[in-house]
Amino acid sequence: MAEAVKQATKGEGCKLTGGEWLSYYDEVTVTDAGDLDVDHIVPLEEANSSGAHAWTPARREAYANDLQAPRSLVAVTAKTNRSKGKRDVAEWLPPAENALCTYLEDWTGTKLRWALTVDQAEHDALTRLAKDCPDAIVDYEPAP
Repeated sequence: MAEAVKQATKGEGCKLTGGEWLSYYDEVTVTDAGDLDVDHIVPLEEANSSGAHAWTPARREAYANDLQAPRSLVAVTAKTNRSKGKRDVAEWLPPAENALCTYLEDWTGTKLRWALTVDQAEHDALTRLAKDCPDAIVDYEPAP
């Protein structure tokens, strides 16, 4: 996991021990992998309403398991991920102020990577919030 600040040891049954992870949404360091969730930066339901509904099952599966883009899936505290749920950037932002620009870059990069649409509220929020991120760079490669 890219969020590991101390690599874990994989034990019996793939149980991870001894690691530390930084949940960038809330700037919490986690030492128990069970306290983490893997978050889809753009939630599955949001992707579906942004164009994924028309994809083949194989493409939806590729999106849901996108390990090729380092920021499509991130490990964050379960508590914070669950507070986000299926909401988009017009409805939810990470609680850590330092996470805002990274989150906006990740969100936008994921939407562009998968050619997903944005609704008006999402567009307006991204435009408004981007003003606080003058050095932000959205880096992405189109999904295969």
